[in-house]
Amino acid sequence: MKTTASGSRALLVIDMLQDFVSPGAPLEVPETRTILPALRRRILRARKDGELVVYVCDSHRKNDPEFERMGWPPHAVAGTHGAAVVAQISPQPGDVVVDKQTYSGFYRTQLASVLGRRRIRSLSLSGCVTNICILYTAADAAMRGYNVTVDEAHVAGLDGKTHAFALDQMEKILGVRVIRRRA
Repeated sequence: MKTTASGSRALLVIDMLQDFVSPGAPLEVPETRTILPALRRRILRARKDGELVVYVCDSHRKNDPEFERMGWPPHAVAGTHGAAVVAQISPQPGDVVVDKQTYSGFYRTQLASVLGRRRIRSLSLSGCVTNICILYTAADAAMRGYNVTVDEAHVAGLDGKTHAFALDQMEKILGVRVIRRRA
């Protein structure tokens, strides 16, 4: 890994899993397939520039209470094909995978420890879903003092309205640097 000014940065790739990306998946977010080419380029650039690439991945128990409480179908069950990162952007040696069981990548995970050991203070968030896991991870990151950037070209929402709402909340309330790319 190169040591550059980017060495204190990390790219978080959130929930780009089979159960969100694949057509017909339990919690399919069609927009994830639209962002895949740009996200793949961003991941390759991060690796080249010496940024840490961290895959933050839903990893639920078979009977996770979240399924019933939220009305979600079972998805991203640990050890299943649906919990795997899609092949187009799969983790490579040097990348880190952090499992999570709820919306925020920080809640009861190893993410803060992984970032702290590497003295990372700047995060770029990518993946899905803009108004759920991206938003809640951004909120936790901002409240922990990280510099956070979200590039709209690298995040996918369920629909335009909730996607725009989440980006506005991140920018106006949390102080996240939002790079707007879509009309």
